[in-house]
Amino acid sequence: MQLDHDQLHQLLEALADSDIQEFRLEGDDFRLEIRRNIPAPAVVAPVMPLASAADIASSPPEPRVEIAGPGTPPPTVPGSRADLLEVTAPMVGTFYRAPGPGESPFVEVGSRISVGQAVCILEAMKLMNELESEVSGEVVEILVDNGTPVEFGQVLMRVKPI
Repeated sequence: MQLDHDQLHQLLEALADSDIQEFRLEGDDFRLEIRRNIPAPAVVAPVMPLASAADIASSPPEPRVEIAGPGTPPPTVPGSRADLLEVTAPMVGTFYRAPGPGESPFVEVGSRISVGQAVCILEAMKLMNELESEVSGEVVEILVDNGTPVEFGQVLMRVKPI
C-alpha cells in the first residue's frame, strides 16, 4: 500500500473532523499512529444570585454535581445484575440493531445467541462493523436505541448465560 502526501493530508483532515482519539495505519513500508486527547466540552452553569452569610447558614447544603472529564469510564447502567453478562461497545460509533434500514434486527429481547453471532452494527467513520457475541445465552435487555451514538465501554445489551 502506498500513501502519497495528498492522501496523507486528506486522511489527517478527515481525522481532525472526527471524534476518533486513536488511529493506526500500516503499509508495506510505513506505519502511521495518531493519538490525541480531546478535552471534555465546557459546561456552563446557570447564574445564581449571591447569597448572604445568613442565607448560607440557614439553608441546607445543596447536592454536588460532578462532571466526568476525559478518560473517565462511561456511567454504569443502573440495575445491573450479577447473573447477567454485559455486551459492551468496543469502540465509539453509532449503534444499529439491523443490517440495513427496513431489515429485521440481529437480535430481540428473548433471542438466543451463540459465540460469534452478529448482535448489532457499530458504524465508525462510515465503516459498518458487525459486533459478534463473545458469549452464548439469552438476550434479556437491549439498552441502546437504534441509531444512537455510543461510547467505548458503554453497555449495549445484557445476556443471561446458558
